[in-house]
Amino acid sequence: MAAKNNALQKPVNLSDALENVVGKGPMTRAQVTSKVWEYIKANGLQDSKDKRQINPDAKLGAVIGNAQISMFKMTAAVSKHLS
Repeated sequence: MAAKNNALQKPVNLSDALENVVGKGPMTRAQVTSKVWEYIKANGLQDSKDKRQINPDAKLGAVIGNAQISMFKMTAAVSKHLS
């Protein structure tokens, strides 16, 4: 049985705004997600009362918008910067 092509493991190109947050692409979607979370944690962007909410700084805001966003919607917003 042939291995299924896993979309998460396929390298994708990143927008300039996303590269400002996670570094130079291409990288896999899994790496992008991981690096976005590293950035969020390193910069204390999780809401202190509700950890599921992200409060973007200017750099992350260029990717996901400047308003508070839930971690679930954030993934969809980041996806728009992958090609």
